[in-house]
Amino acid sequence: MKTIADIVLMFLILSNLAFLGISRLKTCIRILALQGLSLGILPFLIHIPAFSYDSVLLAVGSILLRGLIFPYYLEKAMRKADVRHEVEPFIGYSFSILFGMGLLFISAWLGFRLQIPYLLTSRLLVPSSLFTIMTGLFILISRRKALSQVIGYLVMENGIYTLGITLVHEQPFIIELGILLDIFAGVFIMGIMIFHISRAFDHIDIDKLSSLKE
Repeated sequence: MKTIADIVLMFLILSNLAFLGISRLKTCIRILALQGLSLGILPFLIHIPAFSYDSVLLAVGSILLRGLIFPYYLEKAMRKADVRHEVEPFIGYSFSILFGMGLLFISAWLGFRLQIPYLLTSRLLVPSSLFTIMTGLFILISRRKALSQVIGYLVMENGIYTLGITLVHEQPFIIELGILLDIFAGVFIMGIMIFHISRAFDHIDIDKLSSLKE
């Protein structure tokens, strides 16, 4: 179990770095889907009893929403908005990767020093979850396209999910259910905004939208 958990968490870290260096939105959405599918098996790999009622529902909910439903609607929004690439982000891709390496170092430094009151399956759980949250926040503030920012929002939620099932030992399913409801509402609202912005202005570049005047 520990080896598989380490592989999943290493993929989580590498996929976060990939988000920072890839401009093609379709590729980012597919990586996001793989990230969601891989995170779906985490409840079976850490302290939650394997194949319990809560862990099965938690895994199924994560796989369906993160791995299938959210990526499907993101691709649909991408096609309707007719946007394929993140062009000229606020922070370039090379610097984004370098900054991401710095975030990874900070996450590892913080994660290995936090005192967890119970034994974890993998020491990478806390550092990888912190790094995922930081990566999502960085994407939110460094990208121009609204669709890219939705991806950043989902990446950040993946980090919250990982941290939640790591630290919430007693009632992980209740906490995760609340998170999933919040993220579903957030993505639903963002999808509506992207659709109406694209229909009204023929683009979803937030830098151009900020220059609009009455």
